[in-house]
Amino acid sequence: MAVKMRLQRHGSKKRPFYFIVIADARSPRDGKFIQKLGSYNPLTVPATIQVDRQKALDWLQKGAQPTDTVRRILSFKGVLFLKHLLRGVSLGLFDEAAAMEKFTKWSSEHEAHVAKRQGAHRKARTDSRNAPFVKKVAEKTEEAPAPVAAPVEDAAPATEEANTAE
Repeated sequence: MAVKMRLQRHGSKKRPFYFIVIADARSPRDGKFIQKLGSYNPLTVPATIQVDRQKALDWLQKGAQPTDTVRRILSFKGVLFLKHLLRGVSLGLFDEAAAMEKFTKWSSEHEAHVAKRQGAHRKARTDSRNAPFVKKVAEKTEEAPAPVAAPVEDAAPATEEANTAE
């Protein structure tokens, strides 16, 4: 029996929401499944992903084949990196403590990167919402009348003309 890690679609029309499930390859997309591993919401920026890493790692080690999208999700969450590190432990390249240290370092860097992206998105979103207000304020400052200091320059040519007429 071929076992796949794949997405199971839920949500209404044009509002997708997915469960990440383990299912027999022959079962339909939204049909019977063996176990639910998490969820994926592509409508948020960045996408909201909740995965039980331990269950996903266990199924990968048992031989479950992820679909392309699930492979990218697992890679984003670090499950494939953790599998890679544990393979190095089983080959004797380094011990488990070193593997977990590498994973926690990667995880902290990754979380910082995701938080930075979320902050940039929030800033861009608030800037786009405030753009009409900022434009109106800029227009009001441009429309303000300039101070009048020109009559001094106009008086000088008039006196020169009067002198030439005499």
